[in-house]
Amino acid sequence: MTYQDIHAARFLTRPNRFIARVELDGREETVHVKNTGRCKELLVPGCTVYLEGSANPARRTKYDLVAVEKSRPGLPPLLINMDSQAPNRVFREWLEAG
Repeated sequence: MTYQDIHAARFLTRPNRFIARVELDGREETVHVKNTGRCKELLVPGCTVYLEGSANPARRTKYDLVAVEKSRPGLPPLLINMDSQAPNRVFREWLEAG
C-alpha cells in the first residue's frame, strides 16, 4: 500500500474528531483526520504531520491527515500511521496477492 501526493505540514489544532487545522506551505488548511480516536498524545501542537492530497473537487477538505511524527527524547522521531483503514487495505492487498 502506498500513498500518493504526500505533503509535510505542522499540526495546529483539532477542533473535533473529524478535522484538524494544519500549517501547510505558510497557510492554514483544514484537513480530514482519518482516525476518529482522541490521539492527544500524538497530535501535539507543532508536531509534523503528513497529508495525502485528494483529487476529488467535491470534497470539503483537500487533504487527509495520514501520519504523524512522534518525538522521542534522544531518539529519532517515530512515524505513526493515523489512517484507521490502512490495515484493512494492506490485508486486502495481501489476500489478493495470494
